Amino acid sequence: MFNKIMGKKINKTRITPLATKIIVIFTLFILVSNLASNYVNLTYNRAGLVKFIRELLIRDLKEMYTICNTQYDIYQYGNNYRDSIHNIERNAQEQFKNSKSVFLGIKANGVIVFQASRIQKYSHFSDDKTLALMRRNRTKGILEGSLPFHFNGDTYFGLYKYNFKWNVYIIRGEEYSEFYAESTRIFHTISLIIIIITLFTAIFGILILNYITRFITVITDRIMTMTQSQQLEVIDLKGATNDDITFLGMAFNSLAGTINNLLQIFRKFVNRDIAQKAYQEREVRLEGKQMELTILFSDIKRFTFITETLGTDIIKLLNVHYDNTIKEIIKYDGVIGSIIGDALLAVYGVFDDHERNKSYQAIHSAYKIQELVASLREIMRQKRELVMKTKGALSEIEEKVYQAVLIEVGVGIDGGIVFYGNIGSSERMTNTVIGDNVNAASRLEGLTRIYNVPVIVSEYVKNDVEKNVTDHGLAFVEIDTVLVKGKTVGSKIYWPIPQKNCDEQVGLRAALNNFSQGLQFYYEGDWKNANRIFNETPLAVAEVFKERTSAACPEKWDGIWKMTSK
Repeated sequence: MFNKIMGKKINKTRITPLATKIIVIFTLFILVSNLASNYVNLTYNRAGLVKFIRELLIRDLKEMYTICNTQYDIYQYGNNYRDSIHNIERNAQEQFKNSKSVFLGIKANGVIVFQASRIQKYSHFSDDKTLALMRRNRTKGILEGSLPFHFNGDTYFGLYKYNFKWNVYIIRGEEYSEFYAESTRIFHTISLIIIIITLFTAIFGILILNYITRFITVITDRIMTMTQSQQLEVIDLKGATNDDITFLGMAFNSLAGTINNLLQIFRKFVNRDIAQKAYQEREVRLEGKQMELTILFSDIKRFTFITETLGTDIIKLLNVHYDNTIKEIIKYDGVIGSIIGDALLAVYGVFDDHERNKSYQAIHSAYKIQELVASLREIMRQKRELVMKTKGALSEIEEKVYQAVLIEVGVGIDGGIVFYGNIGSSERMTNTVIGDNVNAASRLEGLTRIYNVPVIVSEYVKNDVEKNVTDHGLAFVEIDTVLVKGKTVGSKIYWPIPQKNCDEQVGLRAALNNFSQGLQFYYEGDWKNANRIFNETPLAVAEVFKERTSAACPEKWDGIWKMTSK
């Protein structure tokens, strides 16, 4: 209930509902208005009470004036001073209704001759200012009037009249707080009732207004959730009333739909990490940083022949290939660095929240790409067989097209420290990755054509997987040590093979062991024995070594094969 009225806390800040603010403001206005009206009413009532009590005091004072004269005459006749004073006080006290009511007879010097009251008796009147005022008025011929005075530590309102027989000022007074006590009590009671009723109606009003404006809460709650999750969604307005709040929600949904469409389009042209950063930071800046990433480079083989054969239809083939390939790359936490015709560059390890090893994910992506390409080739073969059953044979052009669509790809993977970020200008920028390892991944892809393997990885990738992934299920077969063009140091290259392939393909493990033995002779310069073993190895990767080792080993052979082209 409290959160419903006062709102929820978000990041230690309470979000107060609009209905509560409206009701609180109106409640304050109503309270001030009602209490002010009550106070004005009290003031008018007190003015009436003052007038009424003045009339009562005048009546009492007249009666007591007469009684004082009568008792004075009795005193003169019977010479019994005490009885006369007692009778005056007794008659005065019979008129009192309040506990602090007083009737005084005061000499000009302040001596109290008689005092009728229910409070302590005094012999001298202590309010010198009031006494001086009455004396001054008497010298001016003013023998009666109204005046406030202090007595017994309290403030009084009273009327006085000078009595010639007793030679005293007789005063009839009522104490202010006692006189106003009943009206004050009524004022406080009414004020309390006003506050209770107002607060009750305010709480009830908040609940009613919250219900009427409930979709403001729905809208704000959903927006708060979107803010925390950094995801823009459509607000469910089912059951909303036909008012401007609902229209506001519909307008937001329309805007959200437009933004989501733009984001979807935006994400098709930029990587997911860039789209997320742009959404969170509301801008894309020209910036970048050094990161340790794994780079995958994929390229379609025989692309020149395919392009010449298919012409503009090459775009359709590329789109079919990339549609499946990119989905798998993204599935394995990769982002697309660039697509240039038949070549695709993917980067792994850019996400801060990635949990799986970047090199391991890159190798899985590589084999997924190979599976997709093989699946596409199989579909083409099935279609060719269907056409041949119908027509009997393919024409020369049809056969050429068929060969063109049987695409094959090579994949090279390397990793290390690279620059990853945005380059360009404020008008046009692109996301890119720059570094020697990017070029190395491209070189490794080129080597797949020479060594006749689908995927080649660097020693960095092999070590990254073996050190950081338990039960990775991969066998890294050393292929060669090469010195690519433009480099001065040779590097070992590896063919990563899933262990399940070794288990499922009969003779593969034995063939790989043979190849490794032949490679050892190859490194040592014993090319004769190496050639013998390579010829006994039924692997496509052994073909290039059969050709190399068919000749004599070069002089000063250091076990590193120097590539003459990129």
